[in-house]
Amino acid sequence: MNLKKMMMASALLMAACCMQAQTKVIAHRGFWKTPGSSQNSISSLLKADSIGCYGSEFDVWIAKDNKLVVNHDPVYKMRPMEYSKGDALTGLKLSNGENLPSLEQYLETGKNCKTQLILELKAHSNKKRETKAVQGIVAMVKKMGLENRMEYITFSLHAMKEFIRLAPAGTPVYYLNGELSPKELKELGAAGLDYHMGVIKKHPEWIKEAHDLGLKVNVWTVDEVEDMKWLIEQKVDFITTNEPVILQEELKKF
Repeated sequence: MNLKKMMMASALLMAACCMQAQTKVIAHRGFWKTPGSSQNSISSLLKADSIGCYGSEFDVWIAKDNKLVVNHDPVYKMRPMEYSKGDALTGLKLSNGENLPSLEQYLETGKNCKTQLILELKAHSNKKRETKAVQGIVAMVKKMGLENRMEYITFSLHAMKEFIRLAPAGTPVYYLNGELSPKELKELGAAGLDYHMGVIKKHPEWIKEAHDLGLKVNVWTVDEVEDMKWLIEQKVDFITTNEPVILQEELKKF
């Protein structure tokens, strides 16, 4: 190989490494700040995919009859997620006119998207229900052939441990609550930390500590440009935001 070709190959390799290392965008509850969309809707997933987000985050509950549904709050239109039947929940309308989706409907749509599916299992009333939810999620994902497209996040330490135990080895599982150090997360088998901006500002050293341990760092929910810039400069792996388009524009400057 002559010198010119070697230099060109080196330049391409460096560019590839930079692209791989660049902070990635995760749309919080999908891309919903756009006409025709709504938080945690099928449209929000499709719209996050359409703008090239690395991932689209969404929230999951297990209903009274064990049906898995997609919604953020524990109560929606006076219906408690944990204590209502699944069909009653999926019959409710979202702000954009769509029905509240079941997890099965959401994943069926996700099969035709490229974006990673960032599933947050909400903290439930007891560990037994969380285990039941994790079992149902892992089984459904396997049945749909989406195991390589899933990443799991949760505020529940029990649910995190259950995802690590039941999902295929190597499946990314992240913890949201913010009190565990990178070393502690590594010992538990987590893929990394997924902490609020306030936690990372309080413990900026955790970014390097996590990376030194081979862990990933995600930060949520980051909507201010100055915060985006700071996190990009710190080389966090992912930023979860309600403003994915703005974040994409900021990333172009780096």
